[in-house]
Amino acid sequence: MNPAMNLPIPAAYSLESYIQTVNRYPLLSQEEEQRYARAWHEHQDVDAARQLVVSHLRVVVSVARHYLGYGLPHADLIQEGNIGLMKAVKRFDPDRGVRLVSFALHWIRAEIHEYVLRNWRLVKVATTKAQRKLFFNLRSLKQSLNALTLKEADSMARELNVSRADVLEMETRLSGHDIAIDPTFDDGEESYSPLAYLASPDENPAQLLERKQNEHQHHSGLAAALGDLDERSRRIIEARWLTEDATATLHDLAAEFGVSAERIRQIEVRALQKMRSALAA
Repeated sequence: MNPAMNLPIPAAYSLESYIQTVNRYPLLSQEEEQRYARAWHEHQDVDAARQLVVSHLRVVVSVARHYLGYGLPHADLIQEGNIGLMKAVKRFDPDRGVRLVSFALHWIRAEIHEYVLRNWRLVKVATTKAQRKLFFNLRSLKQSLNALTLKEADSMARELNVSRADVLEMETRLSGHDIAIDPTFDDGEESYSPLAYLASPDENPAQLLERKQNEHQHHSGLAAALGDLDERSRRIIEARWLTEDATATLHDLAAEFGVSAERIRQIEVRALQKMRSALAA
């Protein structure tokens, strides 16, 4: 069955009229349901499948209402539930002796659950089977809007077969609120949104590329300038300026080359001038 079959799809601006419309579709008797199910199951009769779907759209609306507490649009919840209903009709076996509504509830809830988990928060709040069970049962099990006591958390943990820490962590996640990164304000007042102070202190890609290019050019130029020096001058510059510790003194180098410290200083000055001229060219 094609999920895009001609079904009334809820839209935000016509949700109430949609609900009124689906409530007017007549319920099927068990004999009618069996007949349509066999027509679809044995002959792939799309019209029969459509009759099964539209007669149960009111069920989707009813189930979707239970998930309004997650702050997601009712129309979107209904839409996802309708997909679950169509999957149920596709898999429904009339020979098993159960009504379609009982079989379809699982598929409707499963699709809505997936939608809620995908869209309720940007950060996933439930990934394992136990966490999902906790996610969808914590609200109904809480006896008040106040924070859970340790005794209540332990009771829920036992009932849902999870740890107390899992219960308390999920409550924290559920009690949090989404904040707009860059909200707009119409009052004309200067404001500071999270976007203003969440900017990365690191360089942006263009600045990073420019810095790396400058470093490469600097290193290449420095290597070329050193290459123009004689061996003694290069050794003095490297020992005085380009080693990790750069602790060599004029007297150390004077002893190494058998000349005076003043002579080493003169060689160093001329070598640096030559290198500056090469780098500036």
